[in-house]
Amino acid sequence: MERFVEGNRAALQEHVRHHQEIHVVMGNEACDLDSTVSALALAYFLAKTSPAPKAAFIPVLNIPRADFALRTETTFLLREQGIPAASLIFRDEIDLGGLHRAGLLSLTLVDHHVLPGADTALEEAVVEVLDHRPLERDRAPGCRVTAEPVGSCATLVTERIAQGPPGVLDRPTAALLHGTILLDCVNLSPAAGKVTPRDVACVSLLEERFPELPARDTVFEALQAAKFDVSGLTTEQMLRKDLKVLSSDELVLAVSAIYVDLETFLRRPSLLEDLDAFCQARGYTGLVAMMISFNERNEPSRQLAVYSQHEPLRSTVCRALEEATTPSLHLQPLLSPWPCVGTYAQGNALASRKKVLPILRAALGGPGAAGGLGEEEVVPPPTPMNSLVEECPLAQAVPPLCPQDVLERVSRIAAGQPPGSPK
Repeated sequence: MERFVEGNRAALQEHVRHHQEIHVVMGNEACDLDSTVSALALAYFLAKTSPAPKAAFIPVLNIPRADFALRTETTFLLREQGIPAASLIFRDEIDLGGLHRAGLLSLTLVDHHVLPGADTALEEAVVEVLDHRPLERDRAPGCRVTAEPVGSCATLVTERIAQGPPGVLDRPTAALLHGTILLDCVNLSPAAGKVTPRDVACVSLLEERFPELPARDTVFEALQAAKFDVSGLTTEQMLRKDLKVLSSDELVLAVSAIYVDLETFLRRPSLLEDLDAFCQARGYTGLVAMMISFNERNEPSRQLAVYSQHEPLRSTVCRALEEATTPSLHLQPLLSPWPCVGTYAQGNALASRKKVLPILRAALGGPGAAGGLGEEEVVPPPTPMNSLVEECPLAQAVPPLCPQDVLERVSRIAAGQPPGSPK
């Protein structure tokens, strides 16, 4: 796998130069761990087994390279398996439209099966789909389609590789698939409502072939920690990693979920300058940073920071949060190092961002104006929680949750508590 990935860029350039077929394997625009590993593993398998030796099989990560650092669990697992980020090919580094117009492109979609509107012209290049969601549209007769309701697309890739020639699956590829299925299926926990017997069978198969793979709990806990680890990110990346934006006719408010405690966040070097630059660059009038961290007993702690150089907006938002009753946040003001930042301890630890957003919408729009507000999920979207995303065909078993809810749910499972139990 390592040599395959490291040779991708040279193979792409060589095939373009000689006008030879380029077969791209690409995941969805969220580019979570499942999409990334599915694209890498399937492209590697096709390169080893394809009867079309003149084609170059190129896995493409469907985000700009600049956004890759935000996928912290993906960067962690690839680094652990010796896959250098410099060798990966990202969507902004390959001209799929140009390749298609030149008649060179074949496209396999993994972990999705419908291209976005901007990529409509590429539809006729799609030769295969491998997805774990129900099909929303039919494909041309010549397109190979595998759409099965399993917990992870990596399960379908593992099954495909297992049906192929012996010896193709190496340890790094097995470790990537193993970790991805475990993370997607919340360590194969039935309580999470995602895992299927096929996911369990694939994890067992990988462990049988490679007994030296780390224990499931060890893999899952490391990936779960990496998913919420923002220690290696810049302030700008931390704020973008899990971001929603509320807007009215005149004001735009960013709302970021950040997985560190408030004290750690406030100690970041040049934080005030970074907050100002972040808002100025994007036209945000203010920012609400919602901190969440966990103690050694997996109990959540929440704090808030409200930043704006626009004093009327800052006062309005702070007052709305302090006086909120549905739900009450039980805020306790904390000493702030700057007058343009209001800081609070949030006593109601169960009030996630999903519950705070309506309070902010009302504050931004004023009485009777909330219907005119807009809300957008900023690209790149938050790293998906995989097992609990709303599009999942198995999501009917669990309510749609925001990232903070998922982190709490997983922590409760790890602590042996039912997901809905009180603290």
